[in-house]
Amino acid sequence: MKIQIIQCKSVLTKSNLPKVDYCINPYVGCLHACVYCYARFMRRFTGHNESWGDFLDVKLNAPDVLAKELVRAKRGTVLLGSVTDAYQPSERKYRITRAILEILLEHDFPVSILTKSDLVLRDIDLLKQFSDCEVGLTITSTDESVARNFEPHASAPHNRIKALNMLHQNGIATYAFIGPILPGLTDLEAVFKAIQGKVNFIMTESLNMKCGNRHFIEALLLNKYPKLLPLYKAGFSKGYWDKVEQTIRELVIKYQIPLKGFFRH
Repeated sequence: MKIQIIQCKSVLTKSNLPKVDYCINPYVGCLHACVYCYARFMRRFTGHNESWGDFLDVKLNAPDVLAKELVRAKRGTVLLGSVTDAYQPSERKYRITRAILEILLEHDFPVSILTKSDLVLRDIDLLKQFSDCEVGLTITSTDESVARNFEPHASAPHNRIKALNMLHQNGIATYAFIGPILPGLTDLEAVFKAIQGKVNFIMTESLNMKCGNRHFIEALLLNKYPKLLPLYKAGFSKGYWDKVEQTIRELVIKYQIPLKGFFRH
């Protein structure tokens, strides 16, 4: 893995995502190295020859740049980590995300965080002080082996679920991002059971295999889940995802967890 320090010229980026005004990515790249990662297209803008998941650029001056940008910025919701994970392993050392949160808190900008790491608990003291803050953790599967294969350097699912519970108990709005849903591998009811009482809502997403990740997914399936490979090679129709959505809506009623969207690709 290649880690290097860089200097950025800007850090607060306007967003086109629903209900989000800005994005902040404290890092370039992500060492969680998730096999299905949709952000791998970013590699072509980085100047890196390494594979996605094998490099990381640390925006060391990001907090200072943000402090200057917020003087002029109109207040709006900030998503931390749209094409990186703000709490990936290197955050333990560099603490860029924490420094960014401290600055956002001074201006009381609404904050939304989506991560695959229980490291977010380190900053619970700051998160509790925001007047508007929500934290989501991705739960692709409750099966530890599936998570280890597809998300090799992310926190284990049981630790993410514990993190959701602790955040929720501390009065912070929480949600589970169930996605991408991996056909034949994601047990939706098991996820609902695990998160019940720990989240305010859920968001769900179908698997996208059109962003340069197909080769990596199929290689993993061939190695670990060969019986599923023909299913993935054949692709998934609208009818398939219609059935998945129906299952989700039935589980939403059964477990009384509000659904804020099923995103399809």
